[in-house]
Amino acid sequence: MKIEELARHTGTQVETIRYYEREGLLPEPARTDGNYRIYGATHADRLRFIRNCRSLDMTLDEIRLLLCLKDSPAENCGGVNDLLDEHIGHVASRIRALRQLERQLKSLRELCQDASDAGRCGILNELKQSSLQPSDRNGHMEGTHKGGNFHSSAAKSRRR
Repeated sequence: MKIEELARHTGTQVETIRYYEREGLLPEPARTDGNYRIYGATHADRLRFIRNCRSLDMTLDEIRLLLCLKDSPAENCGGVNDLLDEHIGHVASRIRALRQLERQLKSLRELCQDASDAGRCGILNELKQSSLQPSDRNGHMEGTHKGGNFHSSAAKSRRR
């Protein structure tokens, strides 16, 4: 199948497939005389494996290790357990950081109970002078916003 078919078959964008190839996660496909990539069932299976790992928020390095172990079926799978245990630890740490972030946001939200002039907004004034402690990764948790397309109603109305 061509790359577009593989993309449709696996629910993966074409650019993502090419990216996984460049990163060495997907083997380079055979090419036709016209230099089109030709993928097979093994590519689709491997791509599904990668996507399942990504859905568990695994890094590309973690996926590489899992693929190495998967490609060596006679090897001991203790490394898989170790990797998953470590990943669980990372997730637990992020959950703690997100809970701390939630507490900070709730505390901040309590500073402005009634809508009023922005100049008297307790939240805006606190953000202007506060020394809130960042949660993680320079104060912002990776993966907390789907698509990152948050716009307040005030920002939307200014654009009209």
